[in-house]
Formats: sequence, structure tokens, C-alpha cells
Amino acid sequence: MSTGTLYIIATPIGNLEDITLRAVRILKEADLIAAEDTRHTKKLLDRYGIATPLTSYHDHNKEEKAPVIVARLLEGKSVALVSDAGTPGISDPGYFLINLAAHEGVPVAPIPGATAAIAALSISGLPTDRFVFEGFLPSKHTARLKRLEELSTEDRTLVFYEAPHRVIRAVEDVLSVFGDRNAVLTRELTKVHEEVVRGALSEILDHVKRGTVKGEFTLIVHGATEMRRQADISPEEYLKNLMLHRGLTKKEAIAVAAEELGLPKKEVYKQSLKIKEKGAQ
Repeated sequence: MSTGTLYIIATPIGNLEDITLRAVRILKEADLIAAEDTRHTKKLLDRYGIATPLTSYHDHNKEEKAPVIVARLLEGKSVALVSDAGTPGISDPGYFLINLAAHEGVPVAPIPGATAAIAALSISGLPTDRFVFEGFLPSKHTARLKRLEELSTEDRTLVFYEAPHRVIRAVEDVLSVFGDRNAVLTRELTKVHEEVVRGALSEILDHVKRGTVKGEFTLIVHGATEMRRQADISPEEYLKNLMLHRGLTKKEAIAVAAEELGLPKKEVYKQSLKIKEKGAQ
């Protein structure tokens, strides 16, 4: 008897149209769908006329349910794993089942699609050639600060997930540890109340304190830079160097310094007021 395949199927993160034709076909053909919340997944299945049986698989039952699902796979049944939204295994219990299935020699096939982290990163306007996905920060304040301190010198763009009841405290801590870097906060991507907030972390914090704190959040933060990590180099001195050694005008230097130091333009502009156009000579 041949072993069945475990399909890792990405589902929409909001808009139900954001699902691939292949994903719909596999969901129809599978013998079983393992879902984080069967009631939530049923809405998606009803939308596309999918009648495949459902079983629950979530963080609270993964240790007892994963072996049962793997046993079905070893019997030759095909199983489609879905999360409530996005790609299974990304900040959810999918990894536990995937790891067990792979260990038992079960074929695991990805059916790619939506992921909130990549969707947010793609529209952030921050560097995307190198980035770090951190998922959810620790919920306890002390542990969260410790993790942020460890990440404070990371020069790649940082991607965080955050829950609505913790987002204000999380942004406060990121600001206190990282400084007022450029960042982007997204909420409810692809949904009716989709929101994208760009600016300095201090501006984002002000906005989230005044705005709606509902839905799932993704926070994208500019990474640290070598010049930013050197305490003896100030934005003012950096501007002077740009103007002197690269021959940039003050306006051009402000834009370049903001990007290379990961600082808001208005902060760099304030520093530029301390020097005159010829003051770099």
C-alpha cells in the first residue's frame, strides 16, 4: 500500500478570493482536511463547494491528534493541512504534524499562497532583499525586552506578528529598545478594514493608541545599520560626510541618510538644521 501525501495548503488571510486554483482542487480531492478551527474553515469550503470531511488540529490537541493523522497517511489517505489564515507552519502548530509526517517517511507537498508576513513586507517600502521573520514576540514584558535587546543590532529588516491586546505595549517596547526607526504597521490585510501605517515608530505608536485595535497586526521595522550602531557617529556628522565625500546637496543627503541610518526623514532634517550647506567643507 502506498503512503498518502500531506498537503500544506495556504489559505486566504482575509479575502476569500486569495486562494489558488490548485489549492481548491487539492482540498476537493483530499480524503481529509485537518483544520485549526473547523467552523472557520467551513466558510471557505462552502464558498468553493468543497465537501471533504474535516477534523480539528490545533495547538491544544496537536500531540494527540498528529499521530492519528499520520496513521491515516500511512494507510494511503491524503490529508490537506490548513490554518485559519495563511500558510500552515508559520507561527502555528503545523510544524509539529509536518515534522512527525516527514519523520515517518510521509511525502509532504507545499501548496503555496498567502502569508501575512510576506504580504506586509511586499508593500512596506523597507529593504526586502534581506529580512528576518520573528513571528510573535514573548508575551511577558521582561522576556520581550530581552529578545528585542538581542535583535537591536540586527541589520536586516525585521518582521513581527502581534495580537491586538498586546500591540500597543509591543510597539512601545520596540521603540524604547530600537530607537525611533522607520517602520510599517499593517492590520487586517486584504480585508474590508485593511490598514497600512507608515512612519517613525513614535508616529505608529501615536496612531495605534488613537486608532482601532482589532484584528491581527504585522510590524515591519528597519534593521540597524553599521553607522547607526556606532555611538560616536551622529546623524549630523553623517550628513556632513555625505555632503563632503559624496558631493550631495543637503536635500539629497537628508534622503540618503534617512535610508542608510534607518531614521525618519524629519529626524534627519532636524539634524541638518545644525549645519550650513557649506558647513561640510
